[in-house]
Amino acid sequence: MESTGVSLAIAGAAVAALFAGCGSAIGVGIAGQAAAGVVSEDPEKFGNTLILQALPGTQGIYGLLIAFIILLNIGLIGGDVKEITVQQGLSFLYAGMPIGLVGLVSGIYQGKVSASGIYLCARRPEETGKGIIFAAMVETYAVLALLISFLMLNGVL
Repeated sequence: MESTGVSLAIAGAAVAALFAGCGSAIGVGIAGQAAAGVVSEDPEKFGNTLILQALPGTQGIYGLLIAFIILLNIGLIGGDVKEITVQQGLSFLYAGMPIGLVGLVSGIYQGKVSASGIYLCARRPEETGKGIIFAAMVETYAVLALLISFLMLNGVL
């Protein structure tokens, strides 16, 4: 049943893009609320707060990357859909899960850490770099999930 395999692969792409994108949207929203409050008091801090707000957005990019790779592998991008077995479709689905789920959770928590970094920037602008490092530590786990999703994809076809 090739169509079931393709459907499972598309579900894998959806899991990667959907959950990681939701995590990023929530995280960027949390950090953006903090940034807006700080910038309303001191517009000069816009640049520093913007960097911290943008950090949780990377999970969505990672999920999108894995979704593109899945769709390219099954030929959906390009118009020549390959015959995919159910086993291969499940493998694509499983490959999309690490970045999807870790992207969801890490995006939200990176947004919270970024918001704290924004408050740090408000009180002590010279310490903004430390706030960025704290937020980047959360990113580590999204990068690891991206790596394992990518490695899993390489073994499917």
